[in-house]
Amino acid sequence: APAPRPGGAGLVISGLFQDLIRYGKTKRGSGQLPGWLRLLQVPKRWFTHFYVVSVLWNGFLLICLFRAEFLGESFPSWIQDMHHALGRDSQSKDMGNEHFSALLVLLLLWLHSCRRLAECLWTSVFSSGVIHIVQYCFGLGYYIAVGLTVLCQVPTNVRNGKKLSVQICWYHIIGVMMYIWASLHQHRCLAILADLRKSRSGKVVSLSHSVPFGDWFESISCPHYFAELLIYVSMAITLGIHNVTWWCVVMYVLFNQALAAVLCHEFYQKNFSSYPKHRKAFIPLV
Repeated sequence: APAPRPGGAGLVISGLFQDLIRYGKTKRGSGQLPGWLRLLQVPKRWFTHFYVVSVLWNGFLLICLFRAEFLGESFPSWIQDMHHALGRDSQSKDMGNEHFSALLVLLLLWLHSCRRLAECLWTSVFSSGVIHIVQYCFGLGYYIAVGLTVLCQVPTNVRNGKKLSVQICWYHIIGVMMYIWASLHQHRCLAILADLRKSRSGKVVSLSHSVPFGDWFESISCPHYFAELLIYVSMAITLGIHNVTWWCVVMYVLFNQALAAVLCHEFYQKNFSSYPKHRKAFIPLV
């Protein structure tokens, strides 16, 4: 597109858009931002807050669902009101196995948040990068909404006081195995990124960016983003594959992580002349 004229409306709109979709190292080189836009930025290390909220909130939802399914207790009234508003309490067929699937997915989501929180606190080394306040608020809201999304897959009026009958199906096994596989690779890749800024003794010696190597970094620039997508796909499989609502969540994660990966890929290519040319941005071979 033609470059906007200095001081024109096009420059302001372009700056707003770039500021909203970029964060961390990818904000560099996106042009000079007006001073009032810089006031809307918060440290990227505040990503940690997302997982604090998720661990507490989704842990609470997990306890509520566990008590309802295994102990026959009722959901809190506000959750029942939410179900009624969404029409989920109108279903009458027995969905006991789907109850267990939702419970398992909520557990996986909570474990994922616990691991990411631990990595933010003790593994990752954050630089002075920033994110937009809108991205920050959206991230907090996302981790509240995603747990409710799982919970809303379970109608409230079909238990009739019965305890959950646990039936492990083939898709539970495949989903959990894929979840563990993707989680291990994501942790390895995050550790590789952190080690670029540490000495052999584990002391942080630099906050600059370097080219990572090892594990899935040999194929793609952002394997931790690709692993995040696989983790959500594994949850879709665990829910029984047919859950349209969760596949919408997967599509959101796909677009969100793909955009971030492409921007990071462009950053590496622009700033490192010897960057491996065979590496793709997000998905191997794509």
